Amino acid sequence: MSEISRRKLLKQGTTTFISLSSISLLKLLADSVSAAETVTGNLETQIPQLMQNSGIPGISLAVIRDGELFWNKSFGIKHKYRKTSVNNETIFAAASLTKPLFSYAVLKMAERGEIDLDAPLTKYTDKPLISDSRINQVTARRVLSHTTGFPNWSGSKPVWFNNNPGTKFGYSGEGFLYLQSVVEKITQQPLAAYLQQQILKPWGMKSSSLIWQPEYAETASYGHNRQGEPRAMSQPKAASSAGSLRTTAAEYAQFPIAMMKPGTIDSNNLTEASLQQMLTPQIKLSDSLDWGLGWGLEKTNKGNFFWHWGDLVTFKSFIVASRDLKTGIVILTNSQNGLKICEKIVDGAIGGQHPAFKYWMIDY
Repeated sequence: MSEISRRKLLKQGTTTFISLSSISLLKLLADSVSAAETVTGNLETQIPQLMQNSGIPGISLAVIRDGELFWNKSFGIKHKYRKTSVNNETIFAAASLTKPLFSYAVLKMAERGEIDLDAPLTKYTDKPLISDSRINQVTARRVLSHTTGFPNWSGSKPVWFNNNPGTKFGYSGEGFLYLQSVVEKITQQPLAAYLQQQILKPWGMKSSSLIWQPEYAETASYGHNRQGEPRAMSQPKAASSAGSLRTTAAEYAQFPIAMMKPGTIDSNNLTEASLQQMLTPQIKLSDSLDWGLGWGLEKTNKGNFFWHWGDLVTFKSFIVASRDLKTGIVILTNSQNGLKICEKIVDGAIGGQHPAFKYWMIDY
């Protein structure tokens, strides 16, 4: 892309994203790589301005094209005052992007006959989680589709039911922690070690972990609150299936890429049948949104996409991808304001209208 074109785009400001959507990757999938590079060149010009306008110190992106990592780019700084640059090896807190990764591992266990998605989880425990008899209706499928009836978090109190299991969507981190305890009992391994062995290492996610690693002292970004004040990343000593993954954009992109590449039962990738099951609607959220097993699902004017967002207050993230189109984007930010610019970036990168951004739980 010429310097004249870059300067022109920069001068036009953030409104350029309206026109960028017409030349997004969705329209360039069948065109040359050089044409697709025009899209990433436009993004590279515009994203710093979007970050400045919304008070976002740092961001890292990974764009998928034709089922492969096409573009990985990072912008900004890791710490407001230290001015160290974010690069493609910078570690971010992925927050709830952990949930679909854990879900993938559970479906792989189901393929191998190690867990029954529709069996009560009490089948695998020594005693029920709580005394309420409805606990016998909580299954892995209901955890992964957020239909357990549990609250999102119970704090220091024993978990309770807001709804009868299977009757209503209710986003619940508590459900994932319950299923995690079952997975750890079945595998006889801590979840961090199990996912490292089964997913992260085979997919080449060498820097990613569900627990704090010593090298993160150098590679991890700080988070930043609404006012831009830095906050140190928390350092989990034990894995949480609901949100403790630390990763890079390029490494996390290996996950949606794996969603596009079915394997065999004996491989680390899910079979086509299991991938289809993961992306089959389990509960309806709205006319255009459903929830599958671990993923949010959306119907768009460009086709069907799977998606999720992450929110650890000072770290926010978003992933949206399509198996049919073999395209997608991972966005990791180090700011409480991070989700404010994700819709514009997705519009510029892959195009289409994405109703996921209207989901009421997303805190911009």
